[in-house]
Amino acid sequence: MDGEQRTGTTHRVMRQDDNGNRFLLARGLDRAGAEALAAEFEARGHKQLYWVEPEDPRTPEDPQAAEGPAGPG
Repeated sequence: MDGEQRTGTTHRVMRQDDNGNRFLLARGLDRAGAEALAAEFEARGHKQLYWVEPEDPRTPEDPQAAEGPAGPG
């Protein structure tokens, strides 16, 4: 969003595999760059789920602690 760009919010690209494990693929990107990277991974035809989320400096670095679109667990 425009407000996110103005405030300097960075985004990260996350992946969830078939077993529900979540991985951080990239961080520190602007939203457009993060969405482009997620789309590139999705285009490869893998079964994994990819998504973009804003980075919050207050959240832990551990991607297992991050919640994706499917929610916890």
